[in-house]
Order: sequence, then structure tokens, then C-alpha cells
Amino acid sequence: MKQLWVFCICVAFLFSCGKKETFIPRNFNHVSIETIYSDSLLSIRAIDILNDGSLAFAANDGVFGLYNPRKNMWQTSVQTYDTLNLEFRAVAHTATDFFMLSIDNPALLYKTGDQGKMELVYEEYHEGVFYDAMVFWNDEEGIAVGDSMNGCLSIIITRDAGNTWNKITCDKLPKAEAGEGAFAASNTNIKIIGDKTWIGTTAGNIYMSEDKGLTWNVVKTPIGSAKATEGIYSIDFYDELNGFAIGGDYTYPDVNAANKIKTSDGGKTWQLVAENKKPGYRSCVQFVPNSSGKELVAIGFKGIDFSNDFGESWKHLSDEPFYTIRFLNDSVAYAAGSKRISKLTFSK
Repeated sequence: MKQLWVFCICVAFLFSCGKKETFIPRNFNHVSIETIYSDSLLSIRAIDILNDGSLAFAANDGVFGLYNPRKNMWQTSVQTYDTLNLEFRAVAHTATDFFMLSIDNPALLYKTGDQGKMELVYEEYHEGVFYDAMVFWNDEEGIAVGDSMNGCLSIIITRDAGNTWNKITCDKLPKAEAGEGAFAASNTNIKIIGDKTWIGTTAGNIYMSEDKGLTWNVVKTPIGSAKATEGIYSIDFYDELNGFAIGGDYTYPDVNAANKIKTSDGGKTWQLVAENKKPGYRSCVQFVPNSSGKELVAIGFKGIDFSNDFGESWKHLSDEPFYTIRFLNDSVAYAAGSKRISKLTFSK
């Protein structure tokens, strides 16, 4: 009898341990917004949460800075280069360094220097140069993407912790569509998970690599891209299979046809979702951490929207305008836009 009792306990334990828990998506109804940095001259489209929880940004007028939330302290500086008025819309980091990349000609990429000043590690002079986003796979390897030149996207890669960068030649990339590029709206045109990389473009294409940029293929999505102001503005993946992208037309921001797409097979196929439903144009979309790929927040100059069903339906939470957002945890995020950076707290 005692052996039977022990056997039953063991069986029950095995079944209970093997039972898969069902995630119940939250239903955010409110977002509180606390401005933590303001400057009436800045337009901030590139922010990054560093490994220690600090927040870094870079913007126009060469301004960049770092926020220490533990001390509630900002440190800002201005990067100069001859007489140029530098504008940064792409930033990234490793465990030891912060990087920022300017738009327009010349493209200038800086990294944290050993002497307390930013060090120029890459420069590119060309009439058509314009870089849009940057991210690192790991502490040694990183990637930045820019508009097409000479028939292919501009993609530069580092394999030595950002000390040197090399541009991929067009013979190793898919042929770009006429005028194809990426939108420098929120530094979220590129998403990486492990060795995999996805890039969303103005032509509504997804460029994909499974080997950290060594080889590429491209998939055409159904997102609207007929006009130069349409296409994929932002892309995010929750895991290697489930991804979401958003776009629209910033000149007609309320139009909500063919501007939201999702994938469940790693980007091989994409489907329109929430067709002809709000939100319209948004410049950034991010999965909420620890949400089983169900919860999303989209942000733009027309406000903040939330979905808890993988983008099938959306709730408008605020009219407050921002350009880009990054989550600190599953309910707190930092958002940046015109003249400010804010701390956002989502709640029921």
C-alpha cells in the first residue's frame, strides 16, 4: 500500500511539472508619463537601455547623453566635426561601449573612447549616404543599415567590437528596388535574435540573414509601400518565429490600411492584421517583455497604442506624441520624441 501511495505521488508530480502554464495577457488601460529630460531644440529618435539599466541617447545638433536612474542624474555632451551640424538617429551598445551613427553625408560612426571622448571609427563620404539604424549581435559583432546605393542597401558590419567597420559589397546582397532604403524614424529598422537578423525597408521588404550578415535573402510583405512616405517604419521579434512590423504614411497618419503585419514562421511569410483599424501610422513598435509574444506597444507622433492579442486589435492609451520606445521591464519603458525623453508606466 505504501509503495502504491508513493507511486501515485510521483505520477501526480510528473504530470503537474509537465503541465504547460497558459499566459493570460494583461489589459493595459492607462499609461502615466513622466518627463525626465527636456530640451526645446532637440528631436530625439535614438535611445538605448544599457546593460546596467542606464539610458543613452543621441539626437540632432550633435547632442548625446546618459541617464543614471539610480542617481537620477543626466550627463550630456555635444559631438562636433568641423563645421557640420551632426544629427544622430542610430545608437547601439556593447557591454563596454556606446555607439552613435549620424545621418546624411558624411556618415560618421563614433564609439566610446579610452580617453573619455567619443572616437570616430567609421566615416563614409557619398552624395547618397544615409544611415538609419544600428544594433549589435554580441559584444564583438554589430550591424548598421542605410539607404540603397549602387543597387543595394548600405550595410556595414563590425567583427572586432566596433573598432573597424566594413561595408558589404552589392554582389553579396539582394538587388534593391528603385529608391529602397529604411526610415530613420526610431532606430528600429533592424531586429536581431541570436544569429538571426531582420531588416524592414521602405519598399515593404524584409531582408533576412541567419548567419549574422554573411548571407541574405529578401521577402516581399503586403504592407503598403506605393509611396515614398510608406513602407516598414519599425520591426520587432519576440522570438525567432514571432515578429511584427508597422508602417503607414506619416503625411497621412490616420490612414490605417495595410500598415500592420505579423509573422509566425520567422519572417518567411507575413499577414496583414487589424486591417482598416487603428492605429494608423506609427514610427515604432515593440513587444512587451515577458508577454509570450502577445503584448505590443506602438508609438508615434499621434500617440500610444496597446495590443494584447499579437496585433489583432488595439487600444489607444494616449495622444502624447513620441518617436521611439524601449522597455525596461514588462510595465516600464522609456520613450523619446520632440524636445523630451519620458518614463512611461503602463497599468490596468
